[in-house]
Amino acid sequence: MNKIVTRALCVAACALLAVSCAKKADSGADNSLKAVMDKKSFILGLDDSFPPMGFRDENNEIVGYDIDLAREVTRRMGVELVLQPIDWNAKEQELNTGKIDCIWNGFTMTPEREQALTFSKPYLKNAQVVVVRGDSVYNSLADLSGKKVGLQAGSSASDALEAAVEFKASLTGVVEFKDNLTALMDLEIKGVDAVVMDLMVANDNINRSGKDYRILEESLSPENYGIGFRKADIALMQKVQETLEAMAADGTIAKISEKWFKADISIVGK
Repeated sequence: MNKIVTRALCVAACALLAVSCAKKADSGADNSLKAVMDKKSFILGLDDSFPPMGFRDENNEIVGYDIDLAREVTRRMGVELVLQPIDWNAKEQELNTGKIDCIWNGFTMTPEREQALTFSKPYLKNAQVVVVRGDSVYNSLADLSGKKVGLQAGSSASDALEAAVEFKASLTGVVEFKDNLTALMDLEIKGVDAVVMDLMVANDNINRSGKDYRILEESLSPENYGIGFRKADIALMQKVQETLEAMAADGTIAKISEKWFKADISIVGK
């Protein structure tokens, strides 16, 4: 009788263990794509003052290269695109607390970020450059020795400057601004001597504003833009990546690129 009871208890224990393991497996499942499809919306976190990637136009509507890409991706996925402006300095926190589904707005891929997040494949090449006033005497990084530079807080410009140890050490000071446009306005009134920022954004601002800025030929670092997702959200990333590659194959991305850059500079599928 004791043997029968013992055997029954063992069977019951094994059954409970199997159920427990199954629950753990379920809890560890990647439901990121399903969650987006079920709620029928895809929340994109962005800095809404980052032209031409994502910014507000004269009608206060958020537009840009990344916005056009995302609209087509979500249209093909059959979900609504929700644009959520965030504090760029707290972007990873916004993502990890579930307020947004991705960071997609000229988001530079760095080793540190790739450790913390899941990224799409790179979709654009970029670089961190130095912008000066057109009438300044500065033509190289060395010329800025003893001067003051500005940059956007929490941006990859800050990372690039930290990595350029000798250049940073040569400066009198570094001023952080909420966004690049504010930094450029301070450059215009000579509050700073130069601004470190993304090449894409610098070119767009100079072309659209018509202001007398120029970009030094010597850049700080080449880099790539990618779309950042929560570390566990691989299924959602893969769906977005697959959709982008389909858009590249049928020429849609080339058209969007021509609209914003007058050339197809996308590297998706290349």
